[in-house]
Amino acid sequence: MKFGPIPLAQAAGALLAHGQQIGRRRLAKGHVLDAIDVAEAAAAGLIELVVARLEPGDVAEDAAAAALAAVLAGPGLAALAPVHGRVNLAAAADGLFTVPPAMVAAVNAVDEALTLATLPAGTRVAGGAIVATIKTIRYAVAQTAIDVAIAAARPLAVAAFRPHHVALIATTLPGTSTKALAKLERVTAARVAALGGTMEMLPPCPHDSTALAARLTGHTADLLLVAGASATVDRGDVIPQAIIAAGGMVERLGMPVDPGNLLVLGRIGACPVIGLPGCAKSPKRNGLDLVLERLAAGLPVSAQTIAAMGDGGLLPEAERPEPRAAASAPGTVGAVVLAAGRANRMGGPHKLLEMWRGEPIIAHVVGAIAAAGLPPPIVVLGHQGDAVQAALADRPARFVTAADWADGMGRSLAAGITAVPADWDAALVFLADMPRIESELITALTRTPGQVVLPSWESRRGHPVRWPRAAFARLIGLVGDVGGRAVMDDFTVTSVPAPSDSVLDDIDTPAALAALRERG
Repeated sequence: MKFGPIPLAQAAGALLAHGQQIGRRRLAKGHVLDAIDVAEAAAAGLIELVVARLEPGDVAEDAAAAALAAVLAGPGLAALAPVHGRVNLAAAADGLFTVPPAMVAAVNAVDEALTLATLPAGTRVAGGAIVATIKTIRYAVAQTAIDVAIAAARPLAVAAFRPHHVALIATTLPGTSTKALAKLERVTAARVAALGGTMEMLPPCPHDSTALAARLTGHTADLLLVAGASATVDRGDVIPQAIIAAGGMVERLGMPVDPGNLLVLGRIGACPVIGLPGCAKSPKRNGLDLVLERLAAGLPVSAQTIAAMGDGGLLPEAERPEPRAAASAPGTVGAVVLAAGRANRMGGPHKLLEMWRGEPIIAHVVGAIAAAGLPPPIVVLGHQGDAVQAALADRPARFVTAADWADGMGRSLAAGITAVPADWDAALVFLADMPRIESELITALTRTPGQVVLPSWESRRGHPVRWPRAAFARLIGLVGDVGGRAVMDDFTVTSVPAPSDSVLDDIDTPAALAALRERG
């Protein structure tokens, strides 16, 4: 490819190297120049243009990226249409992202004009999430370089979570509380459900290897989870001995993941058995999640698999059992506006399109975000999505559609968080029916140090809520009509006094809409 300035007389047919104002028009970079463009450039007094010209053996940027993407898009992935030399690979379903070892570095070593960036191997992703991007740096790449890159490439994949049935057994000692067992069941069932599985809790048994061994047989589960009444620190402890007494084997005791060190991996026949670490009683992400995700995705888990989890096994600060340091204010904070719901109690037109002070309700929310100086928000669409998007046509925003919005707020929130750019450190999640929200409050919420930050009015918590990146994986896993409150207990919550009761607005009924309009 040839690149550089050339006289106008030679510019027709070349690619404009950079966006440029020519006369009354602004031509985008990569624009193919024609005779009219050249004539207007001359009329504007230009004598040359900086262009790129493809040579024999060159492949245009879109075609080059698409050729490499076709090889990389393995099972569970779809290659999206090329745009400006970039092809994104998206997950076809919820699952676990897998990357062949050393392959990414091998592809990136071929030619600086061809790049491949991926999520870390083993990342849990939601359907529709972008897991990899192929970008051509120049306007063209030599066919020979593409051939070498394709030879080095191996398929990326997303192993989809599969339906599976889990049985949970708890052992007890004198003093084990019913409340603790109920929390264990609730937290574990939520973990399993988020991975597409079902769970039953079997009756508890004494913390004794003989009693537990008897309980480990005669079930129909695909996976057995055992929550011991005391920690397992040796293969002579109750859970490992019970697995062996039931005819199984213990593959590994302990894992290089914190929190989650005291996990037991065993097997009875073809059924995996996991002795839970103590931290599994909390919904915070820990080593158990790493193992459950692989099993739910149909991927093998062995002693060697767990040994390899030490690379990245020190889980992020907000996911540890105890805070290691005081939280500070995040860097880049963006906004996610949840606008997918149907609002059945309202009846009639879509509530977000109702007018207040001359504008649709949702326009006030997006306007306040802009006034606070935040980046264009992510607006999650669902019910009457086209109409909601049209109501914001004159405002900068990025729109994403929650395909499963009707399943509840949890899925809409997951769609919004999935779309958050990689450079956001936190996301401020808004409800779209809060038109009185103040830009000054939004600014305060973005600048206040802390993990989860939210406004309060007269001791009542309100919206919007700022979530740290460490919470994103949990939010993406929400199901049903469950909002972020289900995750909030895992983080330190900081309240910011609100200047008014706008943070409590909920325009879900005709009466609430009438009350809003009466305020003027």
